[in-house]
Amino acid sequence: MIKTVWLKRLLILSSMVLLSLAGWLWLTMLSPWFYERPDDLPAIEQRTHQVFVYGTLRYAPVRLVVMGSFGAPQDAVLEGYQRNGLDLSPQPGSNVEGLLLRVDAEELARLDRYERLGVRYERMTVTLGNGTRAWVYLRLPERQNAFVPHADSPIALVP
Repeated sequence: MIKTVWLKRLLILSSMVLLSLAGWLWLTMLSPWFYERPDDLPAIEQRTHQVFVYGTLRYAPVRLVVMGSFGAPQDAVLEGYQRNGLDLSPQPGSNVEGLLLRVDAEELARLDRYERLGVRYERMTVTLGNGTRAWVYLRLPERQNAFVPHADSPIALVP
């Protein structure tokens, strides 16, 4: 009897956690709320694009949820940059390892949404170590160090 009660509670709690996670993923990555593409951004060209990713998008399940595909990943290196958490900054002599993805215009639009293009990140063209040209998302200058806590505050607010 007692085992059954705890099993039911565990099942209910697990279901609530999974449902909350699914809701959060939908709201932040796929929902029509909380992001509007800025009007000043150019339209996405209807062609195949190459995108260099170095953070959470290196993980296949994240790419599947965000883009609806895996993007045919290939190992790639971006030279002349260093990784600072979820950001990149120019640093001669440094390299960032990541993946090169091939995406269509719709998948690129979904990546723009995930990265909050024009609000949090800008999409720039870079040349990778092997000479391939690709898009990369770089933190907007006014958002640089947004994850670094203020010296006077014990709590960092994440934008």
